[in-house]
Amino acid sequence: MIRENIINALRESLGLLGIEGEDIELEHPADSSHGDFSSNIALILGKKLKKNPKDIAKEIIGNIKKIPDVERINAARQGFINFYLSESFFADTIKDILKQKEKFGENTLLKNKKVIIEYTDPNPFKEFHIGHLMSNTMGESISRLLEYSKAKVKRANWQGDTGLHVAKVLWGKMKNPAMNWGDAYVYGAQHYEKNKKEINEINKKIYEKNDSEINELYKNGKKESLAEFEKMYERLGTKFNFYFFESEGGSVGLETIRKHKDVFEESEGAIVFHAEKFDQSLHTRVFVTKDSLPTYEAKELGLAKMKYDKYPYDISFVVTGNEVKDYFRVVHKAMEHVFPELAEKTKHIPHGMLRLPRGKMSSRTGDVISAESLLNDVKSRVLKKMTSDMPHKEEIADEIAVGAVKYSILKQTIGNDIIFDFEKSLSFEGDSGPYLQYTYARILSLLEKGIKEGVREKVASVEEITNVDRLLYRFPEVVERATKEYEPHYVTNYLTELAGAFNSWYGQGKILDSTKHAEHKLALARAVSITLQNGLWLLGIKAPERM
Repeated sequence: MIRENIINALRESLGLLGIEGEDIELEHPADSSHGDFSSNIALILGKKLKKNPKDIAKEIIGNIKKIPDVERINAARQGFINFYLSESFFADTIKDILKQKEKFGENTLLKNKKVIIEYTDPNPFKEFHIGHLMSNTMGESISRLLEYSKAKVKRANWQGDTGLHVAKVLWGKMKNPAMNWGDAYVYGAQHYEKNKKEINEINKKIYEKNDSEINELYKNGKKESLAEFEKMYERLGTKFNFYFFESEGGSVGLETIRKHKDVFEESEGAIVFHAEKFDQSLHTRVFVTKDSLPTYEAKELGLAKMKYDKYPYDISFVVTGNEVKDYFRVVHKAMEHVFPELAEKTKHIPHGMLRLPRGKMSSRTGDVISAESLLNDVKSRVLKKMTSDMPHKEEIADEIAVGAVKYSILKQTIGNDIIFDFEKSLSFEGDSGPYLQYTYARILSLLEKGIKEGVREKVASVEEITNVDRLLYRFPEVVERATKEYEPHYVTNYLTELAGAFNSWYGQGKILDSTKHAEHKLALARAVSITLQNGLWLLGIKAPERM
């Protein structure tokens, strides 16, 4: 990659000057007159060596031999070292994209690494809400980035099919059989304090599986919930390899805790982990209740082992909301003592919350915003903007709706909360999923027209380097950075910039203009379409061919 070639040349030059161990960073100047790459290494050294940065920059440049694809290098007045890429480099980039197609942007960062990534994690018997939608969108995009880096990725879903929330649902259903499962949970949650003993008894029976009526109700409810979840996964474009359940993790967690009495302690009949003994920023959590039932913490320990037994991973990612960040730190500290080798392989990726303008969501009070209702609301708005005679209208409208929501999530840094804006999310004027999808469809229409007019796509020497050219070659480095930092927003922002550059270029002059340049311009458009399609795939957003 050109970036590495430039960094290596700088490092070699510094070595000749007797300077070792300096971090070298390259950036893309906003103004192309300042080069395609720029380094501030001379400014950094200027402060350390008490010398003029521009003089240092000239010394560094003087030691650099010819770098392939770099046409010239200069030292700016402030001391920046600017690198200008050759015209042949930009032409070769287009050729590479046309040749690599769906593989353009791939890297070998995690080649042959076995990776398991857990995300979404909805609880059976409860609503698949917009929090799960947030986790699914982030987790799926990170999964695809990992796959693009040649990792052997397995997707996992950890679901709470036991616990007090299930007891509340079953109690509510038993009191009101006509209720759906979501309403039964709300009813049970609202009446828990006055019926605590009865609901807690149901919770115990669920765990012990010793009541035929409760067992049957539980079995049917879980089956219905999971079937509904599968419909949502298909709509969102996710297919899980493994499903793990708390009902399975509990016994594994209990067995683990019993084997490590030196790590866990008894407290008022319960078994706890005093995490603050190992890290003062942590706190104590209960792992086994006084009724000898495993808590979520114990089940999480069991899950780590279950995952590894199913798929002996090199890295395990857990994608959840920010609200469980402190909880997970305690569990991870416990994991360091009972499964040290697994703790070392486990990384938590916390994300922010997705909110609508009308306020905070609470499943306990019934004020739940389901993922389905949000997507359907967005879809209905899309349908109103579409022409009535459009083929496959419903399918395309759904792809646009899902893309709009996913883009809104993925354009932000992963830890930030997001307030979903209906108008902005459906804008066709930039900074939205539909804008990227429309740009892609627009290019396909142009390419189709070129075929009808008999114009070939042929890369020629680049007489004028456009902003589109200056962006295309950056896609692989953007993907690599997004993968290293687990931040899909780098890809989202890049695609928006690329689409904007293309639409601006397209608007400045006709592409199929019957000149000798038409073939090259068509090839450039094809390269943009491939890059957009690859980038949208990484975001988990479909690229409709017609809009």
